[in-house]
Amino acid sequence: MTIGIVVFPGSNCDRDVRWALEGCLGQPTRFLWHEERDLSGLDAVVLPGGFSYGDYLRCGAIARFAPVLEELRGYAERGGPVLGICNGFQVLTELGLLPGALTRNRGLHFLCEPTALEVRPGGCRWLQGYDEGERIVLPIAHGEGRYQVDPTQLQQLEQEGCVVLRYSANPNGSMGDVAGLTNPQGNVLGLMPHPERACDPATGGLDGRRLLAALMG
Repeated sequence: MTIGIVVFPGSNCDRDVRWALEGCLGQPTRFLWHEERDLSGLDAVVLPGGFSYGDYLRCGAIARFAPVLEELRGYAERGGPVLGICNGFQVLTELGLLPGALTRNRGLHFLCEPTALEVRPGGCRWLQGYDEGERIVLPIAHGEGRYQVDPTQLQQLEQEGCVVLRYSANPNGSMGDVAGLTNPQGNVLGLMPHPERACDPATGGLDGRRLLAALMG
Protein backbone atom coordinates (compact mmCIF):
# COMPACT_ATOMS: atom_id res chain seq x y z
CA MET A 1 0.00 0.00 0.00
CA THR A 2 1.03 3.61 -0.60
CA ILE A 3 -0.54 6.68 1.02
CA GLY A 4 -0.51 9.99 -0.87
CA ILE A 5 0.18 13.18 1.11
CA VAL A 6 -0.75 16.39 -0.68
CA VAL A 7 1.81 19.22 -0.43
CA PHE A 8 0.70 22.82 -1.01
CA PRO A 9 2.84 25.94 -0.84
CA GLY A 10 2.48 26.71 2.87
CA SER A 11 1.88 23.14 4.09
CA ASN A 12 3.75 22.52 7.33
CA CYS A 13 2.41 19.20 8.58
CA ASP A 14 3.07 17.07 5.49
CA ARG A 15 6.34 15.79 6.97
CA ASP A 16 4.67 15.20 10.34
CA VAL A 17 2.16 12.91 8.61
CA ARG A 18 4.95 11.12 6.73
CA TRP A 19 6.92 10.67 9.96
CA ALA A 20 3.87 9.21 11.73
CA LEU A 21 2.98 6.85 8.87
CA GLU A 22 6.46 5.70 7.93
CA GLY A 23 8.31 6.05 11.23
CA CYS A 24 5.59 4.83 13.60
CA LEU A 25 3.52 2.52 11.39
CA GLY A 26 5.95 1.43 8.65
CA GLN A 27 3.53 2.63 5.97
CA PRO A 28 5.03 3.86 2.64
CA THR A 29 3.94 7.32 1.51
CA ARG A 30 4.23 9.51 -1.57
CA PHE A 31 4.20 13.29 -1.59
CA LEU A 32 1.76 14.81 -4.10
CA TRP A 33 2.75 18.31 -5.20
CA HIS A 34 -0.32 20.53 -5.64
CA GLU A 35 0.16 20.68 -9.42
CA GLU A 36 0.09 16.89 -9.87
CA ARG A 37 -2.88 15.00 -11.28
CA ASP A 38 -1.69 11.42 -10.99
CA LEU A 39 -3.32 9.55 -8.08
CA SER A 40 -2.70 6.12 -9.57
CA GLY A 41 -1.38 3.46 -7.24
CA LEU A 42 -2.56 5.22 -4.10
CA ASP A 43 -4.66 3.47 -1.48
CA ALA A 44 -5.60 6.65 0.43
CA VAL A 45 -4.89 10.38 0.32
CA VAL A 46 -4.17 12.76 3.22
CA LEU A 47 -4.63 16.52 3.13
CA PRO A 48 -2.31 17.69 5.93
CA GLY A 49 -2.39 20.74 8.16
CA GLY A 50 -0.64 24.01 7.47
CA PHE A 51 -1.39 27.25 5.65
CA SER A 52 -2.07 26.28 2.04
CA TYR A 53 -1.26 29.22 -0.27
CA GLY A 54 -0.69 31.33 2.86
CA ASP A 55 -4.38 31.07 3.86
CA TYR A 56 -5.12 34.10 1.70
CA LEU A 57 -8.85 34.89 1.26
CA ARG A 58 -10.12 32.06 3.51
CA CYS A 59 -8.37 28.94 4.73
CA GLY A 60 -8.50 26.46 1.86
CA ALA A 61 -10.27 28.84 -0.53
CA ILE A 62 -7.40 28.90 -3.04
CA ALA A 63 -6.27 25.31 -2.45
CA ARG A 64 -9.62 23.97 -3.62
CA PHE A 65 -8.67 24.98 -7.19
CA ALA A 66 -5.37 23.06 -7.19
CA PRO A 67 -5.03 20.49 -10.03
CA VAL A 68 -4.46 17.67 -7.54
CA LEU A 69 -7.80 18.43 -5.89
CA GLU A 70 -9.64 18.31 -9.20
CA GLU A 71 -8.55 14.67 -9.31
CA LEU A 72 -9.18 14.15 -5.60
CA ARG A 73 -12.85 15.04 -5.94
CA GLY A 74 -13.44 12.18 -8.37
CA TYR A 75 -11.26 9.87 -6.29
CA ALA A 76 -13.40 10.54 -3.21
CA GLU A 77 -16.69 10.26 -5.10
CA ARG A 78 -15.59 6.82 -6.31
CA GLY A 79 -15.11 5.75 -2.69
CA GLY A 80 -11.39 6.49 -2.32
CA PRO A 81 -10.32 7.07 1.30
CA VAL A 82 -9.55 10.73 2.03
CA LEU A 83 -8.39 12.23 5.33
CA GLY A 84 -8.23 16.00 5.89
CA ILE A 85 -6.41 17.22 9.02
CA CYS A 86 -6.83 20.83 10.24
CA ASN A 87 -6.18 22.87 7.07
CA GLY A 88 -7.09 19.68 5.21
CA PHE A 89 -10.54 19.76 6.87
CA GLN A 90 -10.91 23.39 5.79
CA VAL A 91 -9.99 22.42 2.23
CA LEU A 92 -12.55 19.59 2.21
CA THR A 93 -15.35 22.02 3.13
CA GLU A 94 -14.22 24.50 0.47
CA LEU A 95 -14.12 21.67 -2.06
CA GLY A 96 -17.67 20.63 -1.12
CA LEU A 97 -16.74 17.10 -0.06
CA LEU A 98 -17.90 17.97 3.47
CA PRO A 99 -20.59 20.54 4.37
CA GLY A 100 -20.20 23.70 6.43
CA ALA A 101 -17.23 25.99 7.02
CA LEU A 102 -14.39 26.50 9.48
CA THR A 103 -14.23 30.09 10.75
CA ARG A 104 -12.22 32.18 13.24
CA ASN A 105 -12.12 30.72 16.73
CA ARG A 106 -14.36 32.18 19.40
CA GLY A 107 -12.15 34.74 21.10
CA LEU A 108 -10.09 35.15 17.88
CA HIS A 109 -7.01 33.49 19.38
CA PHE A 110 -4.83 30.75 17.90
CA LEU A 111 -5.22 27.61 20.02
CA CYS A 112 -2.44 25.08 20.53
CA GLU A 113 -3.20 22.56 23.28
CA PRO A 114 -4.16 18.95 24.05
CA THR A 115 -7.91 18.55 23.64
CA ALA A 116 -10.28 15.90 24.98
CA LEU A 117 -12.61 14.35 22.39
CA GLU A 118 -15.50 11.93 22.28
CA VAL A 119 -15.50 9.42 19.41
CA ARG A 120 -18.69 8.27 17.68
CA PRO A 121 -17.32 6.05 14.87
CA GLY A 122 -20.60 5.17 13.19
CA GLY A 123 -19.82 4.14 9.61
CA CYS A 124 -16.61 6.18 9.34
CA ARG A 125 -13.89 3.82 8.11
CA TRP A 126 -11.16 5.91 9.77
CA LEU A 127 -12.53 5.42 13.28
CA GLN A 128 -13.35 1.71 13.38
CA GLY A 129 -10.44 1.13 15.77
CA TYR A 130 -12.22 3.17 18.46
CA ASP A 131 -15.14 2.25 20.68
CA GLU A 132 -18.46 4.10 20.60
CA GLY A 133 -18.27 6.94 23.10
CA GLU A 134 -14.55 6.46 23.73
CA ARG A 135 -12.69 9.46 25.16
CA ILE A 136 -9.33 10.33 23.63
CA VAL A 137 -6.91 13.27 23.66
CA LEU A 138 -5.44 14.81 20.49
CA PRO A 139 -3.63 18.14 20.10
CA ILE A 140 -5.18 21.07 18.26
CA ALA A 141 -3.31 23.93 16.58
CA HIS A 142 -5.57 26.33 14.69
CA GLY A 143 -6.88 29.85 14.46
CA GLU A 144 -9.88 29.04 12.27
CA GLY A 145 -11.40 25.84 13.60
CA ARG A 146 -14.85 27.01 14.60
CA TYR A 147 -17.24 24.76 12.67
CA GLN A 148 -20.40 26.43 11.40
CA VAL A 149 -23.28 25.11 9.35
CA ASP A 150 -26.99 25.75 9.01
CA PRO A 151 -28.69 24.44 12.19
CA THR A 152 -31.10 22.30 10.17
CA GLN A 153 -28.21 20.74 8.27
CA LEU A 154 -26.34 20.12 11.53
CA GLN A 155 -29.34 18.23 12.84
CA GLN A 156 -29.38 16.16 9.65
CA LEU A 157 -25.64 15.43 9.95
CA GLU A 158 -26.17 14.24 13.51
CA GLN A 159 -29.08 12.02 12.49
CA GLU A 160 -26.99 10.51 9.68
CA GLY A 161 -24.10 9.75 12.03
CA CYS A 162 -21.74 12.14 10.24
CA VAL A 163 -20.58 13.95 13.41
CA VAL A 164 -17.93 11.47 14.52
CA LEU A 165 -15.69 13.55 16.79
CA ARG A 166 -16.87 16.05 19.38
CA TYR A 167 -14.99 18.30 21.77
CA SER A 168 -15.56 17.33 25.39
CA ALA A 169 -14.94 20.96 26.39
CA ASN A 170 -15.46 23.07 23.27
CA PRO A 171 -12.33 25.23 22.84
CA ASN A 172 -13.26 27.24 19.75
CA GLY A 173 -17.05 27.68 19.66
CA SER A 174 -17.81 25.03 17.03
CA MET A 175 -21.52 24.40 16.54
CA GLY A 176 -22.57 21.10 18.05
CA ASP A 177 -19.06 20.73 19.55
CA VAL A 178 -18.01 19.38 16.14
CA ALA A 179 -14.31 18.42 15.98
CA GLY A 180 -14.56 15.92 13.12
CA LEU A 181 -17.01 15.12 10.36
CA THR A 182 -17.41 12.30 7.84
CA ASN A 183 -19.49 11.99 4.68
CA PRO A 184 -22.47 9.60 4.63
CA GLN A 185 -20.37 6.97 2.81
CA GLY A 186 -17.74 7.09 5.58
CA ASN A 187 -14.71 7.30 3.27
CA VAL A 188 -13.98 11.02 3.77
CA LEU A 189 -13.04 12.37 7.21
CA GLY A 190 -12.16 15.92 8.16
CA LEU A 191 -11.00 16.82 11.65
CA MET A 192 -9.33 19.80 13.28
CA PRO A 193 -7.21 17.87 15.85
CA HIS A 194 -3.88 16.37 14.73
CA PRO A 195 -3.71 12.55 15.03
CA GLU A 196 -0.20 12.54 13.51
CA ARG A 197 1.02 14.37 16.62
CA ALA A 198 -0.31 11.63 18.91
CA CYS A 199 1.47 8.56 17.57
CA ASP A 200 4.41 8.39 19.98
CA PRO A 201 4.41 8.70 23.79
CA ALA A 202 7.31 11.16 23.59
CA THR A 203 5.48 13.59 21.30
CA GLY A 204 1.83 13.60 22.39
CA GLY A 205 0.56 10.16 23.35
CA LEU A 206 -0.82 7.31 21.26
CA ASP A 207 -4.48 8.20 20.75
CA GLY A 208 -3.94 9.12 17.09
CA ARG A 209 -2.25 5.89 15.99
CA ARG A 210 -5.43 3.89 15.48
CA LEU A 211 -6.86 6.57 13.20
CA LEU A 212 -3.78 6.65 10.97
CA ALA A 213 -3.53 2.84 11.08
CA ALA A 214 -6.94 2.77 9.39
CA LEU A 215 -5.18 4.13 6.28
CA MET A 216 -3.62 0.70 6.05
CA GLY A 217 -6.90 -1.17 6.27
